[in-house]
Amino acid sequence: MKIGVYQGHAVGKESEHAFAVIEDTLKAASSVGTDIVVFPELFIPGYNQPDLHRALAQPSGGEWEQRFASLAATHSCGLVIGWAEKDGEKVFNTASAYDASGAKIGHYRKIQLFGAIEKSVFEFGDSYCTFDVAGTKVGLLICYDIEFAQHTWALRELGADLLIIPTANPIDFDNVPDLLVPARAAENGMVIAYANYCGSEGNVTYGGKSVIVDGNGAVIAQAGRCPSLLIADLAQVAQPLSTQHQDYRDINRA
Repeated sequence: MKIGVYQGHAVGKESEHAFAVIEDTLKAASSVGTDIVVFPELFIPGYNQPDLHRALAQPSGGEWEQRFASLAATHSCGLVIGWAEKDGEKVFNTASAYDASGAKIGHYRKIQLFGAIEKSVFEFGDSYCTFDVAGTKVGLLICYDIEFAQHTWALRELGADLLIIPTANPIDFDNVPDLLVPARAAENGMVIAYANYCGSEGNVTYGGKSVIVDGNGAVIAQAGRCPSLLIADLAQVAQPLSTQHQDYRDINRA
């Protein structure tokens, strides 16, 4: 399986520009046999756009999702992308997954909302999501979720070998891609692909440093602070050495 991680500037409410970026990226990734590409959190309509999240949010199956699916099918390349979802009067920070035929295979709502602004707009998600890509079981989290070890553990318990994370991580939080993501991977013996923005959006400067790490916590590929497209062939990844997951003794449960 080949996975791609897109890192780029936030395009905000300019949705046509966003769709052009998605199309160009999928076309490039598909040309080298990539199975699925991960984009950042709330790629449409942008992360640091709280006034637009409620105003522009779309329902599941709406125009945005139809176009995501169409682009995946056109370029025969799967896609995971963050977007603002409207469900009745509620709005969710959502990520959806589509396979190379354009079929929707995953839908996840962020569990751990970060800070007062997110909590003022979005409702909390309340369930996990797993799906299969090229014979690999995949779990899905969004940004702040990865900072809670319990969520990664829960997805490993559900059988996920690969964890995909759209994120919008600011520049002051390099500890997440540098330390926490590799630690979560090593703790659970799973590959993690973490897709961040770079550059600025309003008063937020993003840290970049999108990363793909193997099940031993070793970096397979990592971006810097500039736009990048990381691609990794997971068939070449070393097998995890950790046995903690199966050896763990839960003394509270006992």
